[in-house]
Amino acid sequence: MHDNATTNIRKLPTIALVGRVNVGKSTLFNKLIEEQKALVSTVAGTTRTSNEGLMLWRGREVRMVDTGGLSFDDGVPLEEDILKQSEKAMKEADLILFITDAKVGVLPQELSLAKSMRRIENKPVILVANKVDNKRIARDLTNPEWYKLGLNEPFPISAASGRNVGDLLDHIFDLLEKQALIPELYEEKIDAIQVSIIGKPNVGKSSLFNKIIGEDKVIVSDMAHTTREPHDTLVTYTAETDKKTDATEHDTATSVERETEKNTYHINFIDTAGIRRKARVDGLLERAGIAKSIVSLEKSDIILFVLDGSQTISTQDMQLGGLIERRAKSVIIVVNKWDLAEDNSDTNRNYVKKMVYSYFPHLDFAEIIFVSGKTGYGVHKLFPEIIQVWASRQTVIPDRILEKFLEKITKEHRPARGKGTRHPKLFGMTQINVSPPIFEVQVKFRTSLHRSYINYIENKLRVQFGFKGTPIVIKLKKQRK
Repeated sequence: MHDNATTNIRKLPTIALVGRVNVGKSTLFNKLIEEQKALVSTVAGTTRTSNEGLMLWRGREVRMVDTGGLSFDDGVPLEEDILKQSEKAMKEADLILFITDAKVGVLPQELSLAKSMRRIENKPVILVANKVDNKRIARDLTNPEWYKLGLNEPFPISAASGRNVGDLLDHIFDLLEKQALIPELYEEKIDAIQVSIIGKPNVGKSSLFNKIIGEDKVIVSDMAHTTREPHDTLVTYTAETDKKTDATEHDTATSVERETEKNTYHINFIDTAGIRRKARVDGLLERAGIAKSIVSLEKSDIILFVLDGSQTISTQDMQLGGLIERRAKSVIIVVNKWDLAEDNSDTNRNYVKKMVYSYFPHLDFAEIIFVSGKTGYGVHKLFPEIIQVWASRQTVIPDRILEKFLEKITKEHRPARGKGTRHPKLFGMTQINVSPPIFEVQVKFRTSLHRSYINYIENKLRVQFGFKGTPIVIKLKKQRK
């Protein structure tokens, strides 16, 4: 993490959802935050890394944390990591929802978990019986087994249908107020730069994400598709930039004094599931995770395109590069695992850069940064690069400047014609959009412009105006004049 960056965490009352596998925690979590953020399936251990979201009730907000389901079985993949995440969530929570399955009843694992709950001092625990979809199931909650948990009377709900969920929220807020934990009034979401970390499985995205935000928030392992759903963290970054000030009245010179000013940026980093070809996707869960990764990509402003520096570029990397390019996203290419490189000299770096650009010529506008998600090497360089790329993405060029620009480049190099015999004439050029920058070039009716000349215009735009790390879209409009 950069020295000038901090995670932007509002001090909201926090509620943790804990329980064994397949009791419906993620379904309830999605219902409470009114967003399909967590993956929901009948597969045990679907949720691995804890999900976080904001819940709005009575015009006030609290933070919800959905933890991975506990199976208490050493044979379950990542069970130890999931348990650590659950323990962390319970420790940091102000109130705990102990979710159970009313249809199945109380299992021995829940008696063990309830015992550990009772050892938590000065922290309220609500026993929630989920999947109460009819009166018969509701009557079963009077059985003595429920009271053996020692957590008072179970609160009956159905997360799937929403039954009694509103009453549960009222109960939660009443308990928070008794604890002198008054939820905050609703606050408009911060307008943040959305940065998704994209790459194929096992390139080290989660390790990099943890290093960027400065904490071990997501589970990291060598197992493919460890991350199943996007996880995001808002970071505040303060950058010093040059500030131009006019010369004083006593100074007859036209020189300009240079000062620095501090600007604060909000960056939302999103760790995503690894994306690979459909033929290699293993099951519905991975397919759903990849779908969420693509949605995250589409909603983002900047993509950290992660490559494995210890391996050669693969066809999966190339297909993913094409996917990013087609969505006109700003890009920073991140060569990860650089700590494993035998030669980290500048000569080898330049060789690797040329090699990467040869595989991704359509992303030649993107800067390449060498990092190690394991050691943190080079991660601090990402923050200033993101700000520069963001500024480029927002660049607006006035029409009068574009008119002079077009006049200059057409004099230097006459427009090349495409199909047809008529030589094209360019009448003008305007910018019609930012993020990404889109330009419209007016071309004489019944003539066409060769693709090479469009590339020429794009290159000249980059030379004169920068557009670092940002794609430029040029559209042609036929016009009579």
